[in-house]
Amino acid sequence: MGRKARIDQEELVRLAAEGWTNARLAEHFGVTESGVLQAKRAAGLSKPMTDHSRALPWKLRREHSQSGPATNLRSLSAAAQGRQVPKDKLNTALRWAGRLVDNGLDIAYDPEQGFHEVPARDDSHVARVLTEARDATNAAGTTP
Repeated sequence: MGRKARIDQEELVRLAAEGWTNARLAEHFGVTESGVLQAKRAAGLSKPMTDHSRALPWKLRREHSQSGPATNLRSLSAAAQGRQVPKDKLNTALRWAGRLVDNGLDIAYDPEQGFHEVPARDDSHVARVLTEARDATNAAGTTP
């Protein structure tokens, strides 16, 4: 078994700043693109991944992962974490969540049924996600 290839971080930083692609870096260092991505994270060259587990606490089935509610919750989650969300997507998500909250509704998920609207309780999931997104966009001055 061969020795694991090492990526020189100083060289990685320099080459990435020059605009080298991950594929070219992988070839240069003799590693996979995944190895380059790991090295970039370790060197602080990549943004941390957005974690949507708070907005989508369910294990979604594949056929539900791109549904309207899932997409809207991810958009609100990204906004709450300070990420740039296209204005039309954020507006859609804000209108969707606002409609639910204004009508006393929340969202629930069942792997068989998918997403469905339910009467909201005091700990409304959608209301919390909406508030977090609004707070973040208001603080950043990016309210649509």
